[in-house]
Amino acid sequence: MRATPRRASRLGSLALIGLVAAACGGGGSLQDAGNTTTTIATAVSSTLGTSAPGSTAAPTTTIAPTTTIATPLDELPPCPVSALADVTDPVEITFWHGMTGELENALVSLTEAYHASQDAVRIALENQGGYEAAFDKYLQSGSGSRPDLLQSAEWSTLALRDTDTFVPVGACIEASGFDTSVVLPTALGAFAAEGVQWSMPFNISNPILYVNEVAFRASGLDPEDPPSSLEELEAAARAIVESGAAAYGLALDTNFDSGGGWFIEQWFAKAGEFYADNDNGRRAPATQVLFDGPTGVEVYTFLQRLVDEGLAVNVGDNASGQDTFLKMADPTDRAAMTIGTSAALGTVLAALGGGLAPGLGADDVTVGHMPGPGGSTSVLIGGASVWIPNSGEETTIAAAWDFVSFLVSATSQAQWAAATGYVPIHRDAPGIEPLATTYATDPRFRVAYDSLVGTSTDPWNVGPLIGPQRELRVLTSQALASVLQGGDPVVELAEAAQRANGALSNYNALQGS
Repeated sequence: MRATPRRASRLGSLALIGLVAAACGGGGSLQDAGNTTTTIATAVSSTLGTSAPGSTAAPTTTIAPTTTIATPLDELPPCPVSALADVTDPVEITFWHGMTGELENALVSLTEAYHASQDAVRIALENQGGYEAAFDKYLQSGSGSRPDLLQSAEWSTLALRDTDTFVPVGACIEASGFDTSVVLPTALGAFAAEGVQWSMPFNISNPILYVNEVAFRASGLDPEDPPSSLEELEAAARAIVESGAAAYGLALDTNFDSGGGWFIEQWFAKAGEFYADNDNGRRAPATQVLFDGPTGVEVYTFLQRLVDEGLAVNVGDNASGQDTFLKMADPTDRAAMTIGTSAALGTVLAALGGGLAPGLGADDVTVGHMPGPGGSTSVLIGGASVWIPNSGEETTIAAAWDFVSFLVSATSQAQWAAATGYVPIHRDAPGIEPLATTYATDPRFRVAYDSLVGTSTDPWNVGPLIGPQRELRVLTSQALASVLQGGDPVVELAEAAQRANGALSNYNALQGS
């Protein structure tokens, strides 16, 4: 077996960082991940440090990298895909996942279909209650208690890679001859580092705009032409409020995995700018965040103005992932729009169809691309991928890869996307039932897919590859919460950047980079 290169830090150090954010809760059926608490920024500050130098006015150009890193695949653990051919008894593997509610039901259905398709592998699904819980548990687990497969969110990619405990999916791709041309390249790219495909995208989502058609028409707006830029979003919100069609034009939140963190990254990409130096950490380890520069100040000032002028309502941390949607359903104080994960679409429409909001049915809500600077429809990858821990057991690794291959097949992705609202990563899936009928009969489900397929290949559209990315999102979410309560965007972002740069400095020191 090939040796695995070791870095200066190891799993114990990463577990400490994971514990810093352990107050974050698990995911829910309406949210790709969970929630945070008001104490997390303090924990990040005290544990990761705040004294590292940080600019309060980040440069508008990317800082040149100090190194160019490429990891040869033959220096990493191999993927013995042929080991499964010789098994006589079914290989049992455990899969730690974060799906809940209807999403878990859909995963169970896929697993049952896999079992029916072959008799060499059996999957034991173990729900960890959300991405964060699964991630933290993995970092705290010893080699004898880890799963055989792990589902984890996009923000965890570098942190998991740096544990040196996984077989890179790229090794399995090479050994099996898997055709990656059938997978959306933006989805693959999000989970790659240093030229290596570390995990396989599975349940992919991106933000979309949810629109109350009734309120739009009542205010003279066309719901078939929803706003695509921030300027159009503000104009639509103003028309809605001034016409009395709804109490608010837009419902906002400050959650780290939506309005306060994930969406901030999206808006930087839509503006054609990097969130951190070294091409978002893709060319070399990020050493400095850029979110406190002019673009960050402009976005935070824009959101503050919407709330101050009564055009938007801030629902707060939105720990459940449902509060912005519930605000759209509020019978007395309703918001006409919100931005939310595309993975929630099916649940939202089912709830409205069940009578959740009197006077607002499932047919009264449409969706559009996430509005952003410049009106770009490009989006960053959200959701999660699956990882193969290096157990050292060849048949276990081979069995895990066999299941991963099944999960990302065109048939599986068509079934998964139709049942959940996630974006299929297989190019052929939209033409396969039941997804083909879903897209044809309800085009709302295709909007997120079209956003992803239409995303340009510009480097800022790959998204951040940062070890403490979860912690950085918490810091931007805390900054936004303060701004929406009257704080100065320049001051709040500068303080968040200083803490973020401290986190980056400490993380890089642990990695010996």
